[in-house]
Amino acid sequence: MNDSQLTGLTIAGKTYSSRLLVGSGKYKDLEQTRLATEASGADIITVAIRRVNIGQDTNAPSLLDAVPPSRYTILPNTAGCYNAKDAVYTLQLARELLNGHTLVKLEVLGDEKTLFPNMPETLKAAETLVKDGFDVMVYCSDDPIQAKMLEEIGCCAVMPLASLIGSGMGILNPWNLSLIIEQAKVPVLVDAGVGTASDAAIAMELGCDGVLMNTAIAGAQDPIRMARAMKLAVEAGREAFLAGRIPRKFAASPSSPMAGRIA
Repeated sequence: MNDSQLTGLTIAGKTYSSRLLVGSGKYKDLEQTRLATEASGADIITVAIRRVNIGQDTNAPSLLDAVPPSRYTILPNTAGCYNAKDAVYTLQLARELLNGHTLVKLEVLGDEKTLFPNMPETLKAAETLVKDGFDVMVYCSDDPIQAKMLEEIGCCAVMPLASLIGSGMGILNPWNLSLIIEQAKVPVLVDAGVGTASDAAIAMELGCDGVLMNTAIAGAQDPIRMARAMKLAVEAGREAFLAGRIPRKFAASPSSPMAGRIA
């Protein structure tokens, strides 16, 4: 077991205390965004550059007033992009708005209905961004071959979906996720599909390095309480993974040993 397993989450050479990453969309207002983000304990906040104001509109409230870069690492993402060209342009714009910031989340979507990743365009965009000096965390399908290709391109983290974005269906294919984790030499984070705290715990118990979520928190009846629940779930899942669960067996095994019993 290496030091990074025992401490925080290291991405692109920087270590973060929390393994929970959260989104900034879908809240009723910036105050709720602030409170839920604080309750989550997250260090990294992802922001949809095409949808959220972080300085593009000087006449409107900025998200950065609620989640300041002095406290959080802002992770610009390309939500709403359906081809490599738009994704690359969006992140180049984000780099200018955030004073040269290079840690980004790439997502290139296939269609508006499923929001499933378009992997050919994702690979193309990833290659361009890595060559341009970006540290690329990338939303991808739960295909071990595609995940390995992204790692070989130079992405600093791969982020396979658990299920469709915003679906709350949880981890539908733990076997593929386990294959990706087993082969990866970069952090693997579940991105998309988490619905409740148990989903986050399962992802961490499988060996994921972290979990990114938005709708599961922002869409809850009580987002702030759910944010706290997700924080605890990620921590509990990580502890369980490091502790090592008992093997599954098809026979009972008594908790108290029979040998040496009094009568």
